[in-house]
Amino acid sequence: MNIAERRARLGVRHRLAAAERTDDVAAVARSLVVLHATDPATVFLSVAARSVQAVPSMVERALYDDRTLLRMLAMRRTMFVAPVELVPVLQSSTATALAAKQRRTYSRFIEQAGVVEDAVAFFGEVEEGAHRALLARGEATGAQLSADEPRLRTQVDPAPGKPYSRPTNITTWVLVTLGCEGLIVRGRPNGTWISSQYRWSPIEAWLPAGIPEIPADDARAALVEHWLRAFGPAPLSDLRWWTGWTVGEVRKALAPLGVTEVDLDGTTGLVMTDDLEPVAPPEPWAALLPALDPTPMGWQERGWFLGDHGPALFDRNGNIGPSVWWDGRIVGGWAQRKDGEIAVRLLDDVGADARAAIDREAVRTAAWYGDVRAIPRFRTPLERELTS
Repeated sequence: MNIAERRARLGVRHRLAAAERTDDVAAVARSLVVLHATDPATVFLSVAARSVQAVPSMVERALYDDRTLLRMLAMRRTMFVAPVELVPVLQSSTATALAAKQRRTYSRFIEQAGVVEDAVAFFGEVEEGAHRALLARGEATGAQLSADEPRLRTQVDPAPGKPYSRPTNITTWVLVTLGCEGLIVRGRPNGTWISSQYRWSPIEAWLPAGIPEIPADDARAALVEHWLRAFGPAPLSDLRWWTGWTVGEVRKALAPLGVTEVDLDGTTGLVMTDDLEPVAPPEPWAALLPALDPTPMGWQERGWFLGDHGPALFDRNGNIGPSVWWDGRIVGGWAQRKDGEIAVRLLDDVGADARAAIDREAVRTAAWYGDVRAIPRFRTPLERELTS
């Protein structure tokens, strides 16, 4: 499977080609397995790029009214927005183990600080108290819960003696762990759609019976299949990076699946065995994708669509900034200026037709923002330059 085939799949399956776009917000998320949500604005702008006439309120309705989407920590301890039907898979494959790791880490900080004699028991008791308080309220901020469960205000210095460390209360630690356990959910933010200050709700507000339990091995196999159908063909190293699992865990998850090895211009790639037929190339398409969009963040090896533009578009930690796409490859970057203008910088010569299509996408993006101004959480060289 050559680069042209991979780019055709990307355009069609990630709903970036014009004919594949939809105003069904949950369908957009399913197309990408999950939406990257470390930066709250990414969720909305990723939908904007793949929709026809959607507006921010439609994303909010899917998240907080219809509740077909749910925000949770999962792969690589990264925040995602997931379709609710995929939550049991994410929980069993990833989040449950993450909760145990979080609890060990935070309990160790408490123990080192000498706050209590039995840090593990103390942390568990505070978790239970906070969960009871949230069940009683139905919805609450961290501050409200700490009023009900005063132990949430316990102060801990996570790195005593270090100049960068500052004492902090354990409210966020406890609530994040409860979220990883699948007991509580980040709900509607206190501000606009770019805010990251969330109110919390019990998981039952989204899934009335709680999260169904499924065997971890089955969940991992299911998650791998979802990823391959959205991002395959791809090398095993890409799958290992996206999941954050060990090579052994990835191979074990692949074992029960019907997977075929294919040649990716000299590299061995994996694809579902029933997904070997070529995808018809879509009409040429343009897109402005936001920082941390799930398409470029779906692979570790990005040369086949990124070219040599990495230094301009990525920060030092591997986070991509806003990117301009033409027909399956990145050709530049963009940024929102203080006056709301969408500034575009092309890094390749794409021709007049492509430039016109990209300009139309810039107009669409500006309309989506409206009066909202959002600076990406992780800033990249080109984005900084365009807004300086």
